[in-house]
Amino acid sequence: MRIFKFGGASVKDAAGIKNVVKVLELTGHANTLLVVSAMGKTTNAMEAVVNAYFNDRASLAKAFVEVIEYHEEVCTELFAQKGHPIFTKVKALFEEVKGFLAWNKSPKYNFVYDQVVGYGELIATTIVSAYFNESGLMNNWLDVRDFIKTDSSYRDATVNWEKTQQQVNQRIDKSKLNITQGFIGSDDNNFTTTLGREGSDYTAAILAYCLNAESVTIWKDVPGVLNADPRYFKETRLLNKISYREAIELAFYGASVIHPKTLQPLQGKEIPLLVKSFLNPADPGTTVGKGIGIEPLVPCFIVKKDQVLIQLSSLDFSFIVEDSIGELFKLFHQYKMKVDLIQNSAISFSVCLDNKFGGLEAVLELLKSRFKLVWHEGVSLYTIRHFNEEAVLSLQNDHEVLLEQRSNETLQLVVK
Repeated sequence: MRIFKFGGASVKDAAGIKNVVKVLELTGHANTLLVVSAMGKTTNAMEAVVNAYFNDRASLAKAFVEVIEYHEEVCTELFAQKGHPIFTKVKALFEEVKGFLAWNKSPKYNFVYDQVVGYGELIATTIVSAYFNESGLMNNWLDVRDFIKTDSSYRDATVNWEKTQQQVNQRIDKSKLNITQGFIGSDDNNFTTTLGREGSDYTAAILAYCLNAESVTIWKDVPGVLNADPRYFKETRLLNKISYREAIELAFYGASVIHPKTLQPLQGKEIPLLVKSFLNPADPGTTVGKGIGIEPLVPCFIVKKDQVLIQLSSLDFSFIVEDSIGELFKLFHQYKMKVDLIQNSAISFSVCLDNKFGGLEAVLELLKSRFKLVWHEGVSLYTIRHFNEEAVLSLQNDHEVLLEQRSNETLQLVVK
């Protein structure tokens, strides 16, 4: 069985969904399970609904209207007759979201976020499945929440592999073309959970592992895995082959083309990961699998923007030792601040963090009483794998470097 994952860019409009049909006609669709993300920027739009619910109720209706009209427009282009059942189905799904927000009593943002935002995937797959049937690609729509079971860590749930494997074994018919959602799962109380932003790749890997799939293909709007993000770097090169280890390194440092959690389950069963272009599906793309390093061997650039650099030193020149560092990591974990780089000496400790959950202010208040503290917000963390001096100079010449760290294969720079 094959797993195909189509992201938001591939199904952002009617033309994109029609193109997915063409991809399947070219590649074949027997014994295939499709994992489909929310359409276009729908996740952002649903996040705006959640923010309006908590912070600006007056704008809630407008936030809903924008995302509803977007999906209605796509349906109108895909389905000739106005009375097609898809319009009723999509409307019912949006009514479910409105109903939840009407009766919800929980003040917890992360819980509400997961119950609302995941509807982007449910609506997208409902539309895609219906259009496939119209096009003669008969398929089985699955609610992934029935299969991927997790704990209740909303917005960053951990998979319960034993329960997930059991559900997959019992309830997925491998002989059919199946369509399901990325990004979401459910907890023991059947509340929706999410696997983290951009988690649809991870969904594909989870299902591939449980189904003993022959391969996972991620369909992107780029030719494959490039040595740099073309949004931030002018000259990029396609990487033809990457080992699991190298891909895990790239994902760990923040390469956006592969979700960091995706590779571990695939490596466990040596399931190849293909990254291909949905615009040019016949092209070979990139293969991630067993092997050594990358081909071709060129510097790989990764950037994480909007980071926070915190630099601590002891107030009394005492050593910062294991106990202090352990407490710091517990604090960062408590406020869900992901550590991307650390550097320490006897009396100082520097850390570059991702503040996506907004815990910075609370963390700084707790640190000020114990340490001399300097911090920089809005910095960028650049990582170069397989760096050479030309690659290093290309970054140093254009930025103010706040921190530098080197190993044999990897250079990291925190810059303003």
